[in-house]
Amino acid sequence: MIVSALLTSVGINLGLCVLFFALYSVLRKQPCNLKVYAPRLVAEGRAGQRSHFNIEALLPSAGWVRRAWQPSEDELLDSCGLDGVVFNRIFIFCLRVFSVAAIIGIFVLLPVNYLGDHLRDIDFSDLPNKSLDLFTISNVKDSSNWLWVHFSAAYFITGVVCYLLYTEYKYISNKRIAHFSSSKPQPHHFTILVRDIPLHGRSSLSDTVETFFMDYHPSDYLASTVVCRTSKLRGLICENFGANCIGVMSQKSQDNGTDTENLYRRITHLKSIPSSSQNQSHTGFLGLFRKNDDLMGHYAKKLEDLEQNVRLEQSDISAGREEVRAAFVCFRSRYGAAKALHIRQSTDPTEWVTEHAPEPHDVYWPFFSTSFTQRWISKLVVVVASVLLIVLFLLVVAFVQGLTYLEQLEALLPFLKNILKITVVSQIVTGYLPSLLLHLVASLVPPIMKLFSAMQGYIAISEIEKSACNKMLLFTIWFLFFANVLTGSVTSQFQIFLDPKTIPERLAVAVPAQASFFIAYVVTSWTSLSWELNRTIAFIGDLISRHCSKTTDDEFQIPSIPYYSEIPRVLLFGLLGFTYFLLAPLILPFILVFFCIGYIIYRNQLLNVYQPKYDTGGRFWPIVHNTTIFSLILMQIIAVGIFGLKKLPLASSLILPLPALTLLFNDYCRKRFLPIFHDFAAETLIKKDREDRNDPAMEEFFDKLVTAYRDPALMPIRHSTNSNDHNSPLLSSKV
Repeated sequence: MIVSALLTSVGINLGLCVLFFALYSVLRKQPCNLKVYAPRLVAEGRAGQRSHFNIEALLPSAGWVRRAWQPSEDELLDSCGLDGVVFNRIFIFCLRVFSVAAIIGIFVLLPVNYLGDHLRDIDFSDLPNKSLDLFTISNVKDSSNWLWVHFSAAYFITGVVCYLLYTEYKYISNKRIAHFSSSKPQPHHFTILVRDIPLHGRSSLSDTVETFFMDYHPSDYLASTVVCRTSKLRGLICENFGANCIGVMSQKSQDNGTDTENLYRRITHLKSIPSSSQNQSHTGFLGLFRKNDDLMGHYAKKLEDLEQNVRLEQSDISAGREEVRAAFVCFRSRYGAAKALHIRQSTDPTEWVTEHAPEPHDVYWPFFSTSFTQRWISKLVVVVASVLLIVLFLLVVAFVQGLTYLEQLEALLPFLKNILKITVVSQIVTGYLPSLLLHLVASLVPPIMKLFSAMQGYIAISEIEKSACNKMLLFTIWFLFFANVLTGSVTSQFQIFLDPKTIPERLAVAVPAQASFFIAYVVTSWTSLSWELNRTIAFIGDLISRHCSKTTDDEFQIPSIPYYSEIPRVLLFGLLGFTYFLLAPLILPFILVFFCIGYIIYRNQLLNVYQPKYDTGGRFWPIVHNTTIFSLILMQIIAVGIFGLKKLPLASSLILPLPALTLLFNDYCRKRFLPIFHDFAAETLIKKDREDRNDPAMEEFFDKLVTAYRDPALMPIRHSTNSNDHNSPLLSSKV
């Protein structure tokens, strides 16, 4: 890529960012858009409504930036949980690291590269038409003593990153303990999940669990809830109620996504309309016309039929009671639950297997209704589908990389030869289009990864998203990064990992060749962040629903932040920054701009838009730590190859201890901090139990704990209708 093509990409994306920011600052001020740009504030009753027209509402402003910046971390913790704080700390960590890296890269490495004079025939006076290779390490002469500047920079940035990683790991570990110590009693702190319960004659599983834990944990055991097979009932609910099977069954009626809740609210709205206006026709989408009386009768009858069908199915399940060999076992103390969790319960390791219980609303109930064979087949399907996805994506990457080389594109599509000779077109095709296409294709992957993880048998939505996060990391690192690096080089580079001795040298050749592509990719990411801020899809959906349907529905969903896609996305730019720190430091200021924009935008979204559906207690941070260590080691391995190619063998040899020292540091952090993210210490648990011992509210908590893990599919339907009398109560509670 030439310098002018990069400047074209920067200009396009910068212009789009300014446009999207201005558009957002205007749209968010309009009262009709509050449910799109501040759904959380609307749900919490904190969104202010304007009663009169104000010309300032039509003018762009930056006030939202100040409001996103102001809240303290404690306020963010109260609002978004520890996972939200950890996500915010990722940006803080990256800003600190790449502020230092950008200073070194721009003011030290970049001048050394630019003045390296290896590309002797280049006329620097015509810089806009020259290659970006001028600013890479490729421009430094072989065996030049200036390469020792890069060697020193590699050691320096490794030390800075390790120090900041250690500081951040320690900070978040202490934050996790403090958050637990200050939290109110939570059901999952007192509960474990027991699976592979053995069958004993004609005794039911409920009796077996009760007897076992009363015998072996008499002082700690409180109650148990055996999981029943409710796949038929769940299918009925999902079919008739239109529910999201991942969300609704785990969140019961609190999740406002079921048709029963929507029907109830629509009936309530219709009954609130004055009788004088009830004869007016209301137009539905695609020409569906109904009067208010007809609509109310239709909705009421539909709601009553759905409830009756579910009640009948619940009665059949309760009578037959087809139990699954799994149960949620509750204890009277956190320490009692921890003992039962970590001590093997049976002489047969395949029986009475224990694991952490998730939060009640975090349980993924469909997992319990699948057999071992179904889960095994699902895992096999996931493997095959993953391979097909990899092959498909590699084809897309090969096509995208072909756009960066005009000669290849002209040979492939000769009829475009004259068009591609136009300067502006060639700059857009090589500098902007490839990274834009890669962004669009990569945006389709996260939902697929979440679907794959859901098929693997996890019992919690948070575990599904953590698994999807790991899959997305593998995808971004091995295919979005390495596939682009290797596809853009000679095809023989696919054999790079067959001979470990040649890995540094081959990476040192392949990675710098794609520096210009990834610089353009980072710049294009500014626009994708602005897309996140504007919530374009949600805005269009709300616009269509408001103008294509006259029936008012006050119900709306509050989204939760997709950590499984956003964390790998952020970490990818950290990987690019570390990888090209020595090779092409020109990328560093663009990455720093990305983190600055992302910090403000995601703070705004966390505070105004997203509502947490679960809280893992910061368990995403070890993923961040491990990925950062991998990125550092990759940088160091490439440095070994670069110094070898530049005929500076002494520097290549002296850099070898750096990966070993980094791995030793990582091992220390794993032993020092990682156990805190797995389990809490007995000291912490017992201290917390003692604090709650004299709390009178604990008895009420234990009463609720007994039924906290009951399958929502078996919970009584709470709504019933009476459509005969407009003034009669719409709903009646069912005990």
